[in-house]
Amino acid sequence: MPENIIEDINTMLNGEKWTRAAINDYAISNFQNLDKTIDLLRGEELLDTALEVCDKHLETTKNSITALYLSGMISLSKHQIDDTNLLNLISIFTDNQRWNAVEYLCQRILDFGENKEALRTLADTLDHLKRQDDKYAIWDRLIKVDHDETDIVKYLAEKKETDGNKEEAVLYYRKAIHRYVNKNQFSQVREIWKKLVEQGVDDYEFFFLIEKKVAKSISSDKAVNLLEDLYPAVKNYENWDTAIEILKRILNYDNKSHLARHEIIECYKEKYADHSQLDECIKLSNLTQHWRSITEAIADFEKHISFDSGSFVYHKTWGVGIIKEIKDDEITIDFTKKRAHTMQLKMAVGALQSLSREHIWVLKSVHSKEKLKAKIKKDIPWALKTIIKSFDNVADIKKIKSELVPAILSAGEWISWSAEMRNILKTDPFFGNVPDKIDQFVVRDRAISFEEKTFNQFKAEKNFFSKIQTARNFLEHCDPDSEFFAEIFNFFTAFLRAGTFSPQTAASFLFVSKITQDYPFLNPGLDWGFKELWEQMEEPIQIFSQIEDSILRKQFLSAVHKEIEDWPTVYLSLLPIQLSKTMLDDLLNAGYKKAVSEKLIEMIEHYREYREGLVWIARHTAESSWPEQLGLNGEKILINMILLLNLTYSDIESKRDVSNNRKLNRQIQSYLFKEQILGNYLAGCDEKTAMKIYNLLEDIDAIDPVIKRDLKKIIQNRFPKIKLYSDKKNLETSAAAASRYFYTTEASLQAKQRELKNIIEVEIPKNSKEIGAAIELGDLSENAEYKAGKERQETLQIQAGKLKDELERARLFPEDEREADKIGFGTIITLNDLQEKKEETYTILGPWESNPSERIISYLSPFGNAFLGNSKGDTLDFTINDRNYKFKVKNVKLVAS
Repeated sequence: MPENIIEDINTMLNGEKWTRAAINDYAISNFQNLDKTIDLLRGEELLDTALEVCDKHLETTKNSITALYLSGMISLSKHQIDDTNLLNLISIFTDNQRWNAVEYLCQRILDFGENKEALRTLADTLDHLKRQDDKYAIWDRLIKVDHDETDIVKYLAEKKETDGNKEEAVLYYRKAIHRYVNKNQFSQVREIWKKLVEQGVDDYEFFFLIEKKVAKSISSDKAVNLLEDLYPAVKNYENWDTAIEILKRILNYDNKSHLARHEIIECYKEKYADHSQLDECIKLSNLTQHWRSITEAIADFEKHISFDSGSFVYHKTWGVGIIKEIKDDEITIDFTKKRAHTMQLKMAVGALQSLSREHIWVLKSVHSKEKLKAKIKKDIPWALKTIIKSFDNVADIKKIKSELVPAILSAGEWISWSAEMRNILKTDPFFGNVPDKIDQFVVRDRAISFEEKTFNQFKAEKNFFSKIQTARNFLEHCDPDSEFFAEIFNFFTAFLRAGTFSPQTAASFLFVSKITQDYPFLNPGLDWGFKELWEQMEEPIQIFSQIEDSILRKQFLSAVHKEIEDWPTVYLSLLPIQLSKTMLDDLLNAGYKKAVSEKLIEMIEHYREYREGLVWIARHTAESSWPEQLGLNGEKILINMILLLNLTYSDIESKRDVSNNRKLNRQIQSYLFKEQILGNYLAGCDEKTAMKIYNLLEDIDAIDPVIKRDLKKIIQNRFPKIKLYSDKKNLETSAAAASRYFYTTEASLQAKQRELKNIIEVEIPKNSKEIGAAIELGDLSENAEYKAGKERQETLQIQAGKLKDELERARLFPEDEREADKIGFGTIITLNDLQEKKEETYTILGPWESNPSERIISYLSPFGNAFLGNSKGDTLDFTINDRNYKFKVKNVKLVAS
């Protein structure tokens, strides 16, 4: 049966005659029969064989309809991007005007996903078939996958407009104008701009966005042309603020524009028609005088015009005030602590800052702290809008905090309030960030879409791999046919066309490849793949290590395995950098057991160089069976983990790569102690090994004494007669060596451990999140949140360091060394003061427990140390700080344990 199918295909191919008459006789049913043949081939797993037969036939008969169709459809069914054969077949039928066949072939391609060429050809075919509505539907699909297409977008907009669908027409015109700007086709840009102006100018931010793009990609003169087209419509609506903004933009491009200068004066007159000082302000600012810089004249006018009866002002010494009267050249102001203060108007303009009634400083001055706090806590968006708008509609977190803390919110209230604030700034559509400044926030008059918000974030990101993550976030919530995503996508494809190679080139290739795999229509048409990319890498291992994205690293490894013939050598080289179970399984399945074993043993032996590698191996040794198969020594791994633990302690103390060493230290401690790997091992190993491991632990002073004690008990329970090395010194020796070690009670030890644990597991992670959130705001040099977080981090690290140091030196007093008749740690002594003729009682404990007011004294203190080793009935005579003491020991007893 399988052989018959291939024979039938060969018969069809050899019997086929390519003539115009044959093409005219070819019906859709012929293609449908070939589809059935493909189904049979798939069932018999002969697709590859049939593909090889067809491709070989095409080498001699390039226009074979059967071979082109079978080869093209089999390739598509195998998810191969190459659709050349089907497009060639479509071209043959198009040239012969067999439109029904062309339509069928296009639809068959589209059954496997959107395809630019198939959609374009199908639209042309439907036009020939006089099926206009169907053609428009296909055009709608085409413009979503072909971001370079411009004219069809405009045609669709015109169709929507003709049909009376104004809202959709505007959306299509906007899409078209973006694309014409990207192609620098200004005549079309201006044509659509005028249409959009006719449809309404309420969303002026869109017009300003296009104007800025035109100025950047075409010319500032063209941007002025667009603004001059926009201005009359805005003026007609008497939207004076927007009209003034348009004229300012024109003057920013062309400060000699007489029209803009004249019109901005007219707009000011309309806006401030009721202002008592309007004419005087125009005169003082020299707005009408062409010799005066228009920028300076506007600034002066707006400063002067802001002064009027009832307006609020701010003075750096007297704070917020309200203008009571302006008479001639004199202004009277009521400040909170300086009522009816008079100033010359000219002096006031220079000394005072005008404030709107909604300015946060005004609100602070006219409302009680309690009322304002309640409002700010209840309505965070309102608070943010108020503060941001108070400072020319731009503010960062540092500025927001400075206005609220401590004047309104306490530092503690700010922590919880700011967490919600950050989420609002990130998600609320009425907040955006300044382009290229991710930490500067603005308030939008109209809601900003998630697309635009994420796009602005993408532009503001400085880190390449952060841009990749932002692009992924975009695709999680938005369609790839967005004009914004077109710019994002082009950012990465530009690296692939640059002609130079870098880690960003490799990362862009991997990212673009994944995108085009999910959305084939976005394929940028590269004529090379990973194999060619690999050949450009002079140092592939170094390139891989510089890819700071785990998803891209996995793609890199997958591509190496699939495309690079010598992939096992590459995998072995990458093992120390990117240890993974998948890599090991691939190598073992390929027969590289010996090489893998040697590489892992090398990493175990040279654990100082491969620290993360040893931790990974140790963890997987406990979870898998393959370490035994590879001949890895479990005892060696465990011992080297202990040695590495000691090494991390040493490096932390020496301030070497502290962050990474602390991370490794936590991982090793969790593995050895928290997960009880070491305890379980000691419960089953021989006596010699147990002694060896315990001696290693005993030499690491930083290990928690309680952990050592518990492990010691495990060993002693298993080997009761074992003699373990321990740091047994008598109390006098301990006192002499007090600079290093000291004794404490278990209760105090546990309390200090809990305190340290809270700092490490609660306070430091919380602080790290605050620092991370601050870093996302950017511009660390001016980021108060970041600086405050770093200061808190330093304080916590000092506290943790001090506690760790003390815990390293703390020792539990050995129970077998406590003597009931001698004064020492853990005893209560009753004394007769022979000088004061009175009885006194003291408890001798350690420095952590010392509390002189409760008559608990440290055995390390001069006073406590003077009694050590004495017994009931002894008389003591000593001097401390020039004071003489004389006691007789009346009684000695042990503190209850």
